[in-house]
Amino acid sequence: MVLSSFPSLFVFVFGLIVGSFLNCLIYRLQIKERFLIGRSYCPNCKHVLGWQDLIPIFSFIVLRGKCRYCQTPISWQYPLVEFATGALFLLIVDELRSFSPFAIAWVSKFAGIESVYFLYLLIISCFLIIVFVFDFKHFIIPDGVIYPAILLSGIWYLVSGIFLNFYTKYEILNITYSAFGAAAFFLTIVLISRGKWMGFGDVKLAFFMGLFLGFPDILVALFLAFFIGAIIGIGLIILKKKTLKSELPFGPFLVTGTFIALFWGEKIINWYLSLIL
Repeated sequence: MVLSSFPSLFVFVFGLIVGSFLNCLIYRLQIKERFLIGRSYCPNCKHVLGWQDLIPIFSFIVLRGKCRYCQTPISWQYPLVEFATGALFLLIVDELRSFSPFAIAWVSKFAGIESVYFLYLLIISCFLIIVFVFDFKHFIIPDGVIYPAILLSGIWYLVSGIFLNFYTKYEILNITYSAFGAAAFFLTIVLISRGKWMGFGDVKLAFFMGLFLGFPDILVALFLAFFIGAIIGIGLIILKKKTLKSELPFGPFLVTGTFIALFWGEKIINWYLSLIL
């Protein structure tokens, strides 16, 4: 299995580097600047950053959380996104290593496709991280992120499912119904509340979640999103940080629910079924 040859440290460090790139992408997406052209610079003094300023997490620690050139505090977003990306990449590769049916069926039937699936999961994780941070900061789920995520998932199922016949017709229908069902649920909330409770960006994100997770994992993700959102919302009200009329971005909770369902959805479902059966 190709993934077994990837050292965990290498995967984590690679995730840190990708996380650093995601921070740049998030900032330039906000100011509508091209992210593939031009060197990184300080958002405050605009000084071009040297290589020693761009080492993930390490530079933040060495610089004591301040710009080397203007001493403006550096947002904690940068090391947190870098660490989160590295941790998620590590979780993904460890999950695939331990998934024996994947190792047996995929490697024996489709040589090398495991690496493509691994890459697919990494890219999707990057999209979700951007959605999390951008919605958290700006209360917007950017179309430039969610549409490519939907397109990529659609291409993945089209190629691996229909052309390579890895997924059954039932599984393809499952994924399709999950996507439209989740989107319809959120669209209903948007229409009933006239956009006060949810935004249309949440509808598009829910569609992607159903496409990515399928049933029953989509139910786990949505339940956890609402549950975690309610807990945090109540906590903020108790601490007098928010009121009942305050807006709270729901995208970060949906992304959190998606990741939990991806890694532990089956275990959560089995645990729940053991309680009621």
